[in-house]
Amino acid sequence: MASPRPVSSAPSDSPALHTRAMENLSFIRDTMERATAFTAVPGWGAVAMGGTALAAAAIASRAGRSADAPAWFAVWIGEAALAAAIGMAAAVRKARSASMPVLSRPARRFLLSYIPPLVVGAILTAVLYRGGLWRALPAMWLLMYGTGVVTGGAFSVRIVPVMGLCFMTVGVAAALWPAWGTMWMAVGFGLLHIVFGLVIARRYGG
Repeated sequence: MASPRPVSSAPSDSPALHTRAMENLSFIRDTMERATAFTAVPGWGAVAMGGTALAAAAIASRAGRSADAPAWFAVWIGEAALAAAIGMAAAVRKARSASMPVLSRPARRFLLSYIPPLVVGAILTAVLYRGGLWRALPAMWLLMYGTGVVTGGAFSVRIVPVMGLCFMTVGVAAALWPAWGTMWMAVGFGLLHIVFGLVIARRYGG
């Protein structure tokens, strides 16, 4: 009687298994990130905000050349109100189109981190303007907005904090060269919003 022989198993395709495992891990990680992150950051809304900022910069540059600080200030305050309305409307629309609660837990965490720097910025705006330091406003606005985007972006998708850091970088440039404040506002609130808005719209759906 022949002695039993061990049954040899078919060789496994270990590279293919490793690739599939890495793909599954990447999918799981991405799913968890989306489940815990605020993904209703409006890409197309940011593009629209950038467009209105560029228009505001064109209008404000004329006021700046004539040293008309109240008119320059009024243009940017109006732009801030318009951009806030566009951003909120676009975020609500994106959340609803994705069947997500508008004030989900990730959204509340995002807002609680995003809003305080903006409130501080509003207070400093009044202080600087009343003190006649309106040339310092572009740097402060860019830095405080960038800070809010970074802190809020900690609860959002990865590209949002990167956008905030870029705003802060432009804010530093505005602090070093305040005479070009309107140009830095156009670069930050205009071009950066458009560039990052397009990336967000492409990668995260609107």
